[in-house]
Amino acid sequence: MRYAEAGFSLEVDLSAGNIKREETDFCLTRLHLGGLGTNARVLWDMVPTGADPFSPDNVLVVAAGLLDGTPVIGANRTIMSTISPQTGLMAFSMMGGFFGPELKYAGYDRIVIHGKSSQLVYLWIDNGRVEIRDAGHLRGKGALETIRLVQEDVDEPGAQVMAIGPAGENRVFFASVETERGSCSRGGIGAIMGDKALKAIAVRGTGEINVYRPTELVDIAREVLRFIKHRMENPIKGVDRMQPINAYVGAPQEVRLTDDGWHTDGFSWGNARVRRKNYWNNAIEKQWKEVMGKTVKRLVGCFNCPVGCAGYVSYPGHGDYFLKCFSRLTYLMAAMVDDPHFSFKILARANEYGVDSYSMSQVLAFAVELYEAGILNDEDMGAFPSGVEERFFWLMERIVKREGIGDVLADGVYWAARRIGKGAEAYDHNTVKKHEQAPIKLGMLNPLYFLMFATGEKINITQIEGQVPQVFLTTEEKEDFIKDWVQLPNRYADRIKEWLLKWEPRGEYAYPFWPPVDTVCALVDWQETMHYIDDALGLCAGLSSFAYKPPYHIHNLPLVIYRAAGVELDEDGLWEVALRNRTLIRAINVRRGLKRADDRPPDDHWAKRFPEYEARLLDEYYRFRGWNKDGIPTTDTLDRLGLDYIREDQVLQRNLE
Repeated sequence: MRYAEAGFSLEVDLSAGNIKREETDFCLTRLHLGGLGTNARVLWDMVPTGADPFSPDNVLVVAAGLLDGTPVIGANRTIMSTISPQTGLMAFSMMGGFFGPELKYAGYDRIVIHGKSSQLVYLWIDNGRVEIRDAGHLRGKGALETIRLVQEDVDEPGAQVMAIGPAGENRVFFASVETERGSCSRGGIGAIMGDKALKAIAVRGTGEINVYRPTELVDIAREVLRFIKHRMENPIKGVDRMQPINAYVGAPQEVRLTDDGWHTDGFSWGNARVRRKNYWNNAIEKQWKEVMGKTVKRLVGCFNCPVGCAGYVSYPGHGDYFLKCFSRLTYLMAAMVDDPHFSFKILARANEYGVDSYSMSQVLAFAVELYEAGILNDEDMGAFPSGVEERFFWLMERIVKREGIGDVLADGVYWAARRIGKGAEAYDHNTVKKHEQAPIKLGMLNPLYFLMFATGEKINITQIEGQVPQVFLTTEEKEDFIKDWVQLPNRYADRIKEWLLKWEPRGEYAYPFWPPVDTVCALVDWQETMHYIDDALGLCAGLSSFAYKPPYHIHNLPLVIYRAAGVELDEDGLWEVALRNRTLIRAINVRRGLKRADDRPPDDHWAKRFPEYEARLLDEYYRFRGWNKDGIPTTDTLDRLGLDYIREDQVLQRNLE
């Protein structure tokens, strides 16, 4: 009997119209657990070296995490993986909500989509019955509207549906995949769905998932619930003073709380160019409270999670949607406007269009900046509005439809800058590996974030960081913080405590040369490892890797996995699974052409840079990971992690030589 997982994969060939139900290999579960790990193995095995992202050879994998659908609190993530049209590398993005558990209840751990359809279609999974249906009537429809229409089509209001909007249909490089409650946004996964002419996937499942030790697993779930309740009622001291939205558990509480000087003062505005200090004040916060009080109708959580991280938003004259985290600020800060109403209006449009609001906001600000600099002119822009808010709406529509200048901008800042030329390349200063970043521009080099920005395979800082405080606490607050910091891994606990206790804004124990390089690597390793574990298990990062002092950690997760799935791992074994998954994704990207020169943050990310020290950081991190000086996993590392089959790849062999 299989525990925690359904044990089957759904193989869909859109070119031929074939559908197969395939039993999955439990050996892969032991090696990779599930979710992102097994997705990566599918891509390694099935996508030919050098395959174009928009070719039929590219594969799209939609997977539930190993623990989705079990009593494990917060296990609900859906992980989508493919080759990105924007970066040319492996893209993986996670969404919360209910789709992943529903897929498991329908009898599948993942859907593997091959080929391309000759006409627009959607996939309907009704337990064991699977159909490829015509979606011609859905062409041009918004993502959220499509979800409602598909539910009507299949006569199942409880069906979980993921869909693309017009941006995905038109292969906008930063198109997202939307559900009612979450989205896979980064990396252009929506563009791959659009290229395959797959408008939506709907699933209804009424089956059950077996767990290995159900009574004991429920005991853990009760402990986690008690922990969450305590943390929501007792925010972390010091963090609640400096960074209140992160003083709890779950995603940053930006819909529950309105105090957001942390982002507005600390992040950059416009095309990631300007630090706008002291924007957040009492008057601004009062305005946000009033607008959110009228538009956020209720707080909601995902499947089997009591934390209300997201808000159900209903803005007059615009469609309803769900909102969480920094997305409520992305467009406002990019446009450099003050009115919160603008955020709620344009986010409604973005959700229907199906776009990544981290990337789209930066692309819009980039275009406005080029126009104001004279690089884009009236001939390029046509009837360009004069007001910045109107400009954002005007440009967004043209990008989504790939009309006029929008066709250029739809490929993202990196590619658009090179197509436009005339000095536009200088305005591409906030991309990593051709992908737009959160607009963080700071003063002194942060060695931890240097490595995470430079080397992260997700190419998205919010899926790498999370466990360590980002604010300066008082000595008393630091001492209080480490008293019950049980989440620390034993292998690094002493040096991490030493780092935090001594860390100061300036002086001997300040960035960039504190902490020592080996501790920098340890801090990055811990944060990355927890994300790779979560992304295999389907755990919400807000309850594990992307939260201070979360309920799940390296000490209790082996027991959770054993009681749910019957897979025996100790802490070292679980750590090794995460490293195996991370190394496999690195190998995929090396095979796709990733080089050491690509492992770099934006040049102006910090005002004060240290090239020789940064080179040393990269050298030490590569050595720490078991890679050679070019960032390629060594044969010894591959053999030790059970990835010896990768050694046979000719491209990797040439690079190693």
